[in-house]
Amino acid sequence: MRAPLRALATLAVAAALVTGCGSGDDWSRPHPQPTAVGTLGPGFVDPAAPPGPEATATPRPGSWSGVHPPQGYRVVLLTAGDDGPTKALVKAVDEWAAAEHVDLRTVTADSPSDYVAAAGRAMKMGADLIVSAGNDLIDPLAMITPNHLSQQFLVVGAELAEPTQNVTAVDWPGASFRGEGLGMSSTYDPASFTTARCEGAIRAGVAAVLSDMTGIVLWLDKV
Repeated sequence: MRAPLRALATLAVAAALVTGCGSGDDWSRPHPQPTAVGTLGPGFVDPAAPPGPEATATPRPGSWSGVHPPQGYRVVLLTAGDDGPTKALVKAVDEWAAAEHVDLRTVTADSPSDYVAAAGRAMKMGADLIVSAGNDLIDPLAMITPNHLSQQFLVVGAELAEPTQNVTAVDWPGASFRGEGLGMSSTYDPASFTTARCEGAIRAGVAAVLSDMTGIVLWLDKV
């Protein structure tokens, strides 16, 4: 049933791209390709053996703190669910965006039937990066992201089982949901979604994307 589901997801996204947000919400003005402000510190990855596609890297705590988004960086927060971990992630993204003066807009999926369409609405907006928060979005994103390789995605607090080069994820012990029916690399623990973990996830993930280290999983063993 996987292939038909992918086909349905593709059709739903196509419909959302046609009927989604109006021109006032799509950042339609000319926009340069975003580049990082600053550089990664020692220990983010091993420069002699950088992680390949789908690999997992364990960056040294704080090695991402020297990288910041450029002025005018466009981010859409795509979120679903009102559980504690999802709320913690949303709060961390909101606070990061305010601190970094990021142009942040939020798309919320209100029900399971809206997950795919919400992703379509997010892509319609023309963001530099779509940040996903909420385990409910993992299966829809697994179907959608391979068909939209020009759009960068960052998944925080979860990961895709088989990410393409445009999907970067940040996990830690207690947060590694990979989709329905798939095991986790660590036991799920809602209490692990601390302020420090969630803040580290968004900052480390964005630093990786801006530094062209995409398609990998960052494992925040310590923050």
